[in-house]
Amino acid sequence: MTARVLIVDDFRPNLKMLEVRLLAEYFEVVSASSGAEALTLCRDGKCDIVLLDVMMPDLNGFDVCRRLKADPKTMHLPVLIVTALDEPSDRLCGLEAGADDFLIKPVDEIALIARVRSLTRLKIALDELRARAISYAGLGLADPIAAPIRQEDPLGRILLVEDRPASAERIVSDLGDRHEVSIEPRPSEALFRAAEALPDLIILSLDLENFDALRLCSQLRSLERTRAMPVLALADRDDRSRILRGLDLGVNDYVLRPVDRNELIARVRTQLRRKRYVDALRDNEQNAIELAAIDALTGLANRRFFEKQLFETLDRAAHGGRALSLMMIDIDHFKQVNDRYGHDAGDHVLKSLAHRIRGILRRSDPVCRYGGEEFLILLPDTPLAVAERVAERMRATIESTPFRLKADGAQAIPVTISIGLSDRGDDANAEALLRRTDRALYASKTAGRNRVTVSTA
Repeated sequence: MTARVLIVDDFRPNLKMLEVRLLAEYFEVVSASSGAEALTLCRDGKCDIVLLDVMMPDLNGFDVCRRLKADPKTMHLPVLIVTALDEPSDRLCGLEAGADDFLIKPVDEIALIARVRSLTRLKIALDELRARAISYAGLGLADPIAAPIRQEDPLGRILLVEDRPASAERIVSDLGDRHEVSIEPRPSEALFRAAEALPDLIILSLDLENFDALRLCSQLRSLERTRAMPVLALADRDDRSRILRGLDLGVNDYVLRPVDRNELIARVRTQLRRKRYVDALRDNEQNAIELAAIDALTGLANRRFFEKQLFETLDRAAHGGRALSLMMIDIDHFKQVNDRYGHDAGDHVLKSLAHRIRGILRRSDPVCRYGGEEFLILLPDTPLAVAERVAERMRATIESTPFRLKADGAQAIPVTISIGLSDRGDDANAEALLRRTDRALYASKTAGRNRVTVSTA
């Protein structure tokens, strides 16, 4: 796993020392000697991770970090501040500026490489999500990459895995006024609780009694429901090997004991902000998937997605010798509804009808809006005689309850539907099944509408 690392330092010997170490680990290295140059390189996409000195002649490292995190084009870049400043206030300033970590010179090379590798994995995952978001922009979705950055502290649900009551009490005291913190003192139960509750962040003590906390971290990363859940470790200062191993296993960040309250708050805020950003990217992807498969007006499956379901379900039914029925619905004289009441009223009827149809069917029965006012319903494991009773109940329900307009609750639109039915017969030919069902629907319409016709073929 490699990455392009930008080293920002105006002191040439420091820059070369870090460059040699990173090159030896097969990272690509880009360098900048000023904050302004670094900002340009980052905006141009020239790097994956930034190693940032604080003391520079133009913009200091804290200001550069703030600008990176405030820009939608660069806010996702991991930033490591590398400096000789070692006061707690300096570290806090860097974390509050949005840095992922704060390393003190002379830099522990093993710790540096472990941190860079950990952040590289994060950056690769973010890049994939961002690339998908960009590709979905043509579908008309809101662009989460270009969205303004929310600077306020995100509230989060935190699961604290700590078996020392005094330590747990201090953490709750530090975070409880900003976040919802739940304590799990039994590490054997922590995985199940995390998978069930899906907290926004897990704070995990690395020195649990009679339990390997790194094993729990590994389990969290191996389970689909918790794989992307951020983990913040609590560690003793002399437990360097476990910290490095934790970063390798997927720990996102760590806090050293004794825990500084302000540093804890800042690191928690960083993890929650990143999670909100990742969630926005994933929501964008889910919306794109739904847009490709769902009819925007009714919320039902669209024709393309339904036809794929039809082929697959019909094939399974044929191979298993199981019943399968198909129902096609058409709203009677729907053009008159649009002409008399307006297209908004017509849309209301379509949405309301979709809701009523779903209320009558099983959750497992696929439904789609097949055309303008046509709907298709697939009834797996349903013989034709049973499907006919379902169709008749649906027809009678629609006829008996007019559709009331949202704009004027007193105005009701009477609506009836015609239905055609057929079953799979002795083959698994989806086109033939659709043709038979369509002919049955046509028979219902030519016979006077507001009726159910079963295919005789």
